Amino acid sequence: MAQKKPEDCTSMDHVRAEIDRIDNALVDLVAERFTYVDRAWKLKDSPDQAVVPWRIQQVVDKVKARAGDRGLPPELAESIWRQMIGWFIQYEEEKLQESADDG
Repeated sequence: MAQKKPEDCTSMDHVRAEIDRIDNALVDLVAERFTYVDRAWKLKDSPDQAVVPWRIQQVVDKVKARAGDRGLPPELAESIWRQMIGWFIQYEEEKLQESADDG
């Protein structure tokens, strides 16, 4: 099915189909981001390197600015990214700890 603009959706079925299309794309992008997080922990030496506060803030600031430019509430983007970053940090810490325990 071809992509529709919001104003071209004439039924809830159209809206739902577009939301499903976007959700699929978001999952694909988060999955791609995860591959880089999975690589990142392998380049670090210890679990304490999983948290880099200045980098977290840099990412959040960039996302909030992009969100504002795109008409998305920056607070929504920040909330989503902080949740995602938190999960990725926990993942990195666990992998780094496993690696340290195995080494």
